[in-house]
Amino acid sequence: MSLLFQTPRALVRRAQRLVQPSTPSPLAGRTVLITGASSGIGEATAYAVARLGGRIILIARREDELARVAGAVASLGAEVATFAVDLTDGNAVDATLAEITAQHGTVDYLVNNAGRSIRRSLDLSYDRMHDFERTMAINYFGPVRLILGVLPGMRAQRFGHVVNVVTWGVQMKAPKFAAYIASKTALDTFSRIAGRETFGDNVTFTNLRLPLVRTGMITATEAYRNAPAMTVEAAAAKIVRALEDRPITSSVPVAVVGEIANFALPRLSDAVAWLGSSRVPDSRAARASAATEPASAR
Repeated sequence: MSLLFQTPRALVRRAQRLVQPSTPSPLAGRTVLITGASSGIGEATAYAVARLGGRIILIARREDELARVAGAVASLGAEVATFAVDLTDGNAVDATLAEITAQHGTVDYLVNNAGRSIRRSLDLSYDRMHDFERTMAINYFGPVRLILGVLPGMRAQRFGHVVNVVTWGVQMKAPKFAAYIASKTALDTFSRIAGRETFGDNVTFTNLRLPLVRTGMITATEAYRNAPAMTVEAAAAKIVRALEDRPITSSVPVAVVGEIANFALPRLSDAVAWLGSSRVPDSRAARASAATEPASAR
């Protein structure tokens, strides 16, 4: 039941670090597994965790980019290991998890960051069921497989925390993102339920509902190229705070307002969303064939 006081303890610890900056982070000496670590948010998170003394395991598909990031992490003085794997390949993920356990023991923290974003209206999706299958594969089934793989060790040692990088779309329900937001909502809901089952084992979950972040995944949408967006460093800082403080959810104020509006004024929210969406058409990439589709998993 000590988790009932997790938030007050986290606040006290943060206040203590303001007075005594040398106070070690809860991540120091802990094993932190980060997916989608070859670029963007995952890469920035790896550097942030390294500076706090964490032992880092990096997962992504691109072996050459993983090696580059690992070199930079090592230069910060952190212990680092890399595993190149496609998270949509279940057998490969299972083998990788077995290898990680054999070489590094129990994972203390898992950051599910790897993902695929697709912005495409339903008008262009009637014959594209594969969009929904792809997003579920990387945004839901991949992370769940990782969670199920590390949970036994976490529960046995009676400590563990999972941070899921989801989206404020879980709250906002933005049009043209049906495939993406539905897959992230599935992970969000799974983790809320899992956290209730593992509460007594001191294993916790954070659903980090990030706003638009300036990564390669948004470049295909012309309207977003000059839109306000969070930097990857700011996103990484939010992930680190979620790792250290272990909140159940972390969001931004505008998403909370949107969620309340969706609940209190659902028809008006639908009308506003429809009007806004109609003014931002599908991107050229979304209208193109699957062969030129730019939305790819990190």
